[in-house]
Amino acid sequence: MILKSLSLLNYKNFESQSFAFNHKINCFVGNNGVGKTNVLDAIYHLSFGKSYFNPIASQNIRHDEAFFVINGDYEKEGKTEKIVVSLKKGQKKIIKRNSKAYERFSNHIGFLPLVIISPADRDLITEGSTMRRKFMDSVISQSDKHYLDNLINYNKILVQRNSLLKYFALNNTFNADTLDVYNKQLDTYGSIVFEKRQAFLETFIPIFKERYKTISNGNEMVNLSYSSHLLDDKLETLLKTSLNKDKALQYTSVGIHKDDLIFEIEGHPIKKFGSQGQQKSYLIALKLAQFDFIKAQSGVNPILLLDDIFDKLDEQRVSQIIKLVDDENFGQLFISDTHADRTENAVKQVHQSYEIFKL
Repeated sequence: MILKSLSLLNYKNFESQSFAFNHKINCFVGNNGVGKTNVLDAIYHLSFGKSYFNPIASQNIRHDEAFFVINGDYEKEGKTEKIVVSLKKGQKKIIKRNSKAYERFSNHIGFLPLVIISPADRDLITEGSTMRRKFMDSVISQSDKHYLDNLINYNKILVQRNSLLKYFALNNTFNADTLDVYNKQLDTYGSIVFEKRQAFLETFIPIFKERYKTISNGNEMVNLSYSSHLLDDKLETLLKTSLNKDKALQYTSVGIHKDDLIFEIEGHPIKKFGSQGQQKSYLIALKLAQFDFIKAQSGVNPILLLDDIFDKLDEQRVSQIIKLVDDENFGQLFISDTHADRTENAVKQVHQSYEIFKL
């Protein structure tokens, strides 16, 4: 799968811009603020229907403009695929494939598999469990439509159960039968999501460890493990056990919406004990393992976006990463960097064709 061309209209800092891409490596270089990351985000937008960096859709419209349009022409399995994402202020976003609008955005997820590695990934280490669950969900959803459907249904029921708990508290009332309906539904959807997350991690963790070993030259031992209430008992049982607590808190305190991933280096939390370089290596290994997993599941080389990846890495680790992508196992690659010379020197080590765009 190849992104052949991209055109932007009123997207972030771009008024109107078009690019024709190399089928292997494409580098965007220039000073901070010129829009290098915005180009990568537009490519991400075409795959996921949303920005990687700014979840408020209207804020991706250029200042003083009323709309944005992102247009991408792809070649996939011998066919041309035209994807357009557009948004007008005050209206719903539209995603079209070959001029036909999607009724549900979730139907588009996974059609254009993509992995991004960015400084923003540091939130996976520094922020709460929500970020790490989103990472898991993003990886699994790209190759499993049923997973996403079950997760969406679970979250809908969760909102309804939480509203009911608030209603009980405000009106000093309680109805066990109504609550039991929600408990059963949460158990049904939550159990499926839990089992799929477990199965995913059984495959994913060994791939991740191998990727980290290569990047670090085997200098450090890392671990990744799964934390979930459902490892202890069935969700329906847990919901009944935590009823009094949930009534007091007025929200659901147990379930897959509390799942987490535990990141460790040498047996300790990487958040506290990992250097900046080790943390960055950990995140890059996570994302390259994501690439491997999606490729194995879909049979398609995901597009790989490397946003400012060389910052805070020593030359040896940069060299290892470049060697990793100097491989026919990788498809199309997009890189952003503030140092044109550093990027050019790096891609010259790779025996692939490349294009450098100076912004």
